[in-house]
Amino acid sequence: MARLSEQGIEVELADSFRARRQNEAWRTWAARGRPFVILKAAVTLDGRATLPGSRWVTGEAARRRVHELRAGVDAVAVGMGTVRADDPKLTARDVHALRQPRRLAFGRGPLSAGSELELRGRALGEELRTLAEEGVQSLLLEGGPTIAQSFLREDLVDKLLVFVAPRISGKGLSFFSEVGTKIQLKRLHAEQVGGDVLLSAYVHEP
Repeated sequence: MARLSEQGIEVELADSFRARRQNEAWRTWAARGRPFVILKAAVTLDGRATLPGSRWVTGEAARRRVHELRAGVDAVAVGMGTVRADDPKLTARDVHALRQPRRLAFGRGPLSAGSELELRGRALGEELRTLAEEGVQSLLLEGGPTIAQSFLREDLVDKLLVFVAPRISGKGLSFFSEVGTKIQLKRLHAEQVGGDVLLSAYVHEP
């Protein structure tokens, strides 16, 4: 701005959220020294992470959106509980992905033989700083309540994407029950995705 002004060009500073959102990953990476962390969750209407008798909580359109999200970030991660339960691939499939994200597992190993995930076993903050140094600007955090709540407790989540299915589970793990702290969300937005609703909000605005 100073260089432009010195050349006689009139400069006006506009604090535009729409403009900041376009560079939200880079802004967080540059200012905080860690990737911009997006927490994705899929829950029933009563906040459960599982639905008895079904592999999936949400519908096909929501699952496709997740693959689109994977295609747009530098890395995708889950916790070791999800790795042991589901052996996820974490690739962006059946969407136009120019490249595949790095695929990470946070927690104590070992990984199974032949796993293509990277094991990150140190403290979360330390691992995120290392990933930032390696050029990872955006991280999509998937998996279950345990890893999600660990990131939330350490204030390492910047944005929430919660897919809510129009179903009541009645039992099972509650996704956010053990966060242990109050979190004020900003810029809440609701969008219908197939038969589900996607709620998006920021924990830290870019």
